[in-house]
Amino acid sequence: MEIGVVKPVRLEDEIRVSYLDYAMSVIVSRSLPDVRDGLKPVQRRILYAMNELSLRHTGPHKKCARIVGEVLGKYHPHGDAPVYEALVRMAQDFSMRYTLIDGQGNFGSVDNDPPAAMRYTEARLAAISQEMLTDIEKDTIDFAPNFDDSLKEPVVLPARLPNLLVNGSSGIAVGMATNIPPHNLSEICDAIVYLIDNPDANVDELLEYVKGPDFPTGGIMLGQEGIRKAYVTGQGKVVVQAKSHTEEGRKKRPRLIITELPYQTNKAELVERIANLVKDRKIDGISELRDESDRRGMSIVIELKKDVQPQQILNNLYKRTALRSAFFINMLTLVDGQPKVASLKEILEYFIAFRQEVVRRRATYELNQAKERAHILEGLKIALDQLDLVIATIRRSPSAEVARGELMSTFGLTQIQAQAILDMQLRRLAALERQKILTELEEILKTIAHLEDLLSTPAKILAVVKSEVLDLKSKFGDARRTQVSEEEVVDFREEDLVSHQQVVVTISEKGYIKRIPSDTYRLQLRGGRGVMGIATKGADIAKFFVVADTHDTLLFLTDLGRAYSLKCHQVPQDVSRTARGIAVANLVSLDAREQVTAVVRLDNTIATKFLILATRQGKVKKMLLQRLAYMRSNGLIIMRLDKNDELIAAELSHDSDDIIMVSRRGAAARFTASMLRDASRSSGGVRGLNLTPGDQLIGMRIVTPDSDLLLVTENGFGKLTQVKHFPRQGRGIKGRRAYKITDKTGEVIAANMVSPSETLMLLSAQGVVLRVPMDSISVQGRNTQGIILMRLDAGDKVISATWMSDNETIETSKTDDTGETDDAGEADETVDAVDADEADETVDADETVDADDADDADETVDAVETVDADDADDADETS
Repeated sequence: MEIGVVKPVRLEDEIRVSYLDYAMSVIVSRSLPDVRDGLKPVQRRILYAMNELSLRHTGPHKKCARIVGEVLGKYHPHGDAPVYEALVRMAQDFSMRYTLIDGQGNFGSVDNDPPAAMRYTEARLAAISQEMLTDIEKDTIDFAPNFDDSLKEPVVLPARLPNLLVNGSSGIAVGMATNIPPHNLSEICDAIVYLIDNPDANVDELLEYVKGPDFPTGGIMLGQEGIRKAYVTGQGKVVVQAKSHTEEGRKKRPRLIITELPYQTNKAELVERIANLVKDRKIDGISELRDESDRRGMSIVIELKKDVQPQQILNNLYKRTALRSAFFINMLTLVDGQPKVASLKEILEYFIAFRQEVVRRRATYELNQAKERAHILEGLKIALDQLDLVIATIRRSPSAEVARGELMSTFGLTQIQAQAILDMQLRRLAALERQKILTELEEILKTIAHLEDLLSTPAKILAVVKSEVLDLKSKFGDARRTQVSEEEVVDFREEDLVSHQQVVVTISEKGYIKRIPSDTYRLQLRGGRGVMGIATKGADIAKFFVVADTHDTLLFLTDLGRAYSLKCHQVPQDVSRTARGIAVANLVSLDAREQVTAVVRLDNTIATKFLILATRQGKVKKMLLQRLAYMRSNGLIIMRLDKNDELIAAELSHDSDDIIMVSRRGAAARFTASMLRDASRSSGGVRGLNLTPGDQLIGMRIVTPDSDLLLVTENGFGKLTQVKHFPRQGRGIKGRRAYKITDKTGEVIAANMVSPSETLMLLSAQGVVLRVPMDSISVQGRNTQGIILMRLDAGDKVISATWMSDNETIETSKTDDTGETDDAGEADETVDAVDADEADETVDADETVDADDADDADETVDAVETVDADDADDADETS
């Protein structure tokens, strides 16, 4: 453009052109590596400058400030910070799989500690860097002017090392980014050799040699699909997790030892993250956290609490921290100066083609050098053959120029040959020296023949490439660091993050639910007063509770005959025993009219086939458990109920199991589950126990071998009775007397089949919970009043009981939360003194009730006699 001439330009056009120029400059000259040597311009310039300074691995180190200054002044006119950062990264063994620079001093750490200033650190080329620069002086690559045209710099290094794959690369350009993972040198070399021998090989064949990325920090790589996709398309994702193992620590508690981290994970930030998760109670079970890493290796120690499963802690850490990280692969690289996403095979093919070109140019250079040397040696041979004449010619010449001309004309020599004769030292005239010239000429002629043959045969050039790759592997190849696991990556389910823990799930009368660890309730002797287990507000009282594992599924059954499911760990855990909890309706979609009346615990070990349901009016139903396999969020109808009836109990059963049903007034009937036919979800039930007017069913249980029937009354009394006193009968009968009901005992509120190894947990209406060992309860007959299990305050009643396996040692004292201690001598006291004569009264099995009840105490109506005549038509109705 002429000076002083103003040319109008559209702003958007100027911005477009200028931005594209800038973008291409960033892409080509700064951010993306070349597919041939795998280096960005700044890295290439650093290595070349260090080579020019003779900072090879066999020499001394020099200050990094000297190196940075050399690079800035000659080749890279940008800031010193990016040059030093690039130099530091090439020296970090946790960043580069094969470090290209041998650093001396503080070059940073895996904790993201910054390196020392460049005036303090020193560096030299690593041994493997020589493979990047070998033959650079033999015209193997092109050179271009530097930024001020004062020097020449290499466009690419000759790179015998497949650096793009073995060290990887990452960078952000304009509108694109690259992220290539590092690989194992031995595997890449094997793949190159195989591809040379089998040019048509596909990626699956190459995967036999390249198992996947090999990160300098090790770790475990999960799955194969992400690796294959990345190698086929050039883009994909691999998931790497830390390597850890479990040891036994202090007091025989487990501890996790983390020895390897995913690539580019900041160890200090990881430890801080874990500490914050423990502090915020997002991960429970960790008692102590230490970083014991030293020069011998990495070691993060995580001390666990007693009875904590290490795998659940690991799952939580994998989910919530960088112990499991995804590495997103995008193999974007410069091919012929243009950005391209290349597959594994393409990158290897580009490298092989580049090495062929390097070998060809090196052979051409060496051939030219050999021919030039042969030309001189041939001239020297001519001179030696006519030595006296040559000497005479030189001696009679007045000057060197005249002598050169005389030699050229007399002996038919070229100017170069004539000059070589003039430059020859007199010692070369000795016989031995003359033979050396002849021998050298002979060797040179062989070299020329070899190089000409090599250049004329492409297969031989490939053989040279292959030989050099195998030599590289033998010198620098090592074992893989990152372990490749066949385990595919799956998202953690919520229960995978929850440790197994025995908990007590409590539900109140108004539908408030909570869970707390079962060991919150200490074991007491029977007759204790218990501890507060739930805070009651207003008219709300505790209803019932279930002992379960956090991984179990809770099946909530309602009075309207519907079922809802919920994982136990999804019930919010409260720290305090007396916390109110959360409304059940917040966890499952209960109708405003219905209430939870039964809870069934399902775990992974359950092998039962049927679910047995029972109603308040004594109806019973059997249905396949698999009918509840697809539980909807709004629940399922599982039983059609009669008017004024409600579902109150549910049990898991085999078809061969016996069922025992117990009423509030102490009647019991036992029959086999095979007497019930499988019914659909929407069907009703059949008569199980024929109740007397005013009586209600309070429990239905499955008869288990070596177990006794435990009955608990509302006034805190209870007893164990052997099941042999309840012979198998038909369903629909009035049953036998199972408990002698009096005003003192109150009516029966709970019944269950128990064993001596279990523990009884009682819950009162005022929220008091008591744990009682089962072996402290005596076995008595059917028609007895039992013994005192729980002492109640005035106006309080027992409203629920549950059972759990327990291995705890029984406490000899019974201190409640207020600090009061019951008299140990009263631990076995059963009733007040005035009632001592009947406290342990045990009537014979055949003695049933008072005279006025004798006519129906042992009544065992035939199974077909299930209901009154007017109900006979629907006794077996199931739908």
